[in-house]
Amino acid sequence: MFVLDQRLLQDTLPVGDFPLSRLLLSNDAQYPWFILVPRRAGISEVFELSEADQLQLWKETTLLSKTVQSLFNADKMNVAALGNVVSQLHMHVIARQKEDAAWPAPVWGRHPSVPYTQAQASDVLGRVRSILTHEPGFSEVIA
Repeated sequence: MFVLDQRLLQDTLPVGDFPLSRLLLSNDAQYPWFILVPRRAGISEVFELSEADQLQLWKETTLLSKTVQSLFNADKMNVAALGNVVSQLHMHVIARQKEDAAWPAPVWGRHPSVPYTQAQASDVLGRVRSILTHEPGFSEVIA
């Protein structure tokens, strides 16, 4: 049975579900930072997914990356699956701006997180959901 890792649960806001993955927003207002978590138990590496799930994860990552790049006018998209701290397989999709707090370095551990205000979170979640709710198979998750 799929259970979201406790650290992901505490550090993110729920956005919605794709056919394979739960979509989360990292609670760090410095960057539009999203996380896809395949809803498969006991998986820590992409190659542990079935071929069909690997393809689906890539489709969801690509769709999310295009959506986020457009919505946030990103200069560069950072997409990665590291899992050094949280071993549950998850894919980071981060919109980077040349003016952001960590540019051009990676965002991990660069600066302490700055949590979203309720208004900021509502704005970001609303913008992303307004696009993705029109995608087949995507459903909104309400916190």
